[in-house]
Amino acid sequence: MADTFTATEVHEHRHRLLEGMARAAAAKGYAETTIADIVREAGVSRRTFYEHFSTKAGCLIALYEAASHNALNVLRDSIDSQHEWQTQVERALSAYLGCMQQNPVLMRTLFIEILGLGPDGLASRRRVNQEIADFMLAVVNGGETGRKRATPLPAGMAMAVVGGINELVLEYIEQDRVAELAKLVGPASQLVRAVTHAHG
Repeated sequence: MADTFTATEVHEHRHRLLEGMARAAAAKGYAETTIADIVREAGVSRRTFYEHFSTKAGCLIALYEAASHNALNVLRDSIDSQHEWQTQVERALSAYLGCMQQNPVLMRTLFIEILGLGPDGLASRRRVNQEIADFMLAVVNGGETGRKRATPLPAGMAMAVVGGINELVLEYIEQDRVAELAKLVGPASQLVRAVTHAHG
């Protein structure tokens, strides 16, 4: 008889697989991680893995997007529309970077390994960056407060800021300084202010 799972069970299996990927990759590195490692850490069968993902890379991309969406939710939750956008941006960056520095090994796996997955990994990174840029535009241009800027920040400049902050984070990851990511709040906030003032 074929296995039948409820929607809740299917969601739970996927969540466990993502956690299994995170633990296995943190322990062995993505390159050395096998599907057997992932399902062992997840406590599910290989068959269950293939019901959710066709490849190991697909699982890593899903983990990258899930972790990124979690960080983006932290960004959104940090917004207080009673404050000016400059204060909101600084608080959001502090929350975002604080969220990432809680798991240095996972951040290294996600930020570095996603770049080696070819077009699919690049497309995933682009989607995540676009979501963050859209969020930034909503805050800076007044969408979160109702106080609209006379000259809205262009979408391309928001993406440039996101790319710049990503490069700062990557540098810290490469230097094994993820635990110090909070130090980037100042430079990242300064970058946002410089770009927005130039287009004010």
